[in-house]
Amino acid sequence: MKISASFLGSSNIPLTLTKLNITDVDYIHVDVMDGKYVLNKTFTFSQFKEIPLYTRKRLDIHLMVLNPLKLIDDYANLNVEFISVHLNILDDIDEVIKKCHDYGIKIGLAVNPSDDVRIVYPYLDKIDLVLLMSVNPGLPGQEFIKTTLTKINTLKDEIKRRKLETLISVDGGINFSNHKLLKDVDIIVSGSTIIKSSDYQEAITKLRQ
Repeated sequence: MKISASFLGSSNIPLTLTKLNITDVDYIHVDVMDGKYVLNKTFTFSQFKEIPLYTRKRLDIHLMVLNPLKLIDDYANLNVEFISVHLNILDDIDEVIKKCHDYGIKIGLAVNPSDDVRIVYPYLDKIDLVLLMSVNPGLPGQEFIKTTLTKINTLKDEIKRRKLETLISVDGGINFSNHKLLKDVDIIVSGSTIIKSSDYQEAITKLRQ
């Protein structure tokens, strides 16, 4: 299992990123919000583009925006492994998938807690990752929604049935009490559990166990 660390709840992002850089965390999870898809709004790209000043880790970008197409050109210039978008957006999903792949970036589709996981089935053979939201998108520090576990099993069965290599990532409310329930997923996204701990590496190691 790989770990993607979110800094959404950080009060000092440069320091948080610097501390994460010296751990063995696999990715830095970057939540981008436009204040339209979700109520909250995060920094602009002019601020996010400074992330590589503090970490060499690959980035896992989560675009909670209505129009991701116009942002991909910017974020593609960073050290990006994944870009994930939601299905209920204004841009054409196939165009988003193509644009990411044209840049050599892996593309993910995010599934909200209220969504039926089967909404991604038409795209499973075109994408690299499904990002299952185990909290409602937009706010840090929420509790894990347990129905996500059923979605994981349903999705894994479909991926296996089709003999695909699509990855499953789970984002939200993951802590030391529930992380073992997710041992069969490919990536877990964790924010507060890591960045509010006194020892980032110890927290990351414990989440892997």
